Amino acid sequence: MIYAAPGSSDAKIAFKAQYNNFIGGKFVAPVKGQYFDVITPSTGKIFTQAARSTAEDVELALDAAHAAADAWGKTAAADRANVLLRMADRLEANLELLAYAETVNNGKPIRETMAADIPLTIDHFRYFAGCVRAQEGALSNIDENTVAYHTR
Repeated sequence: MIYAAPGSSDAKIAFKAQYNNFIGGKFVAPVKGQYFDVITPSTGKIFTQAARSTAEDVELALDAAHAAADAWGKTAAADRANVLLRMADRLEANLELLAYAETVNNGKPIRETMAADIPLTIDHFRYFAGCVRAQEGALSNIDENTVAYHTR
């Protein structure tokens, strides 16, 4: 299948003019208000702009991550795994759209983004959901009389 170029009326996705950072559960403009042009290799044309993040934006993201860490850490392993599984399901449900966006962004053939890049991303979310469920404590022999017990 041949896909329409970004910006055309029959394009698979209508990209926004600008994309902000996603920090603390919401989209926020970059602190310094700067953006950069995102050019598709397929046409050499600008198809959107993305936030040009600086150290200040990174600090905001770190602050948000630290603020969420305690609650996330106390969330049951099954619930955390289910969040990752729901993310994988959403990615899978939007495979073609995401593959198109990835192709527009990096210039790879759509067959690669449809058959490898996005499916592997989905697989990673499912893999780590399984890891969350399987993570448990361990025993280590220190010497013949001593055992160290590690619990998480």
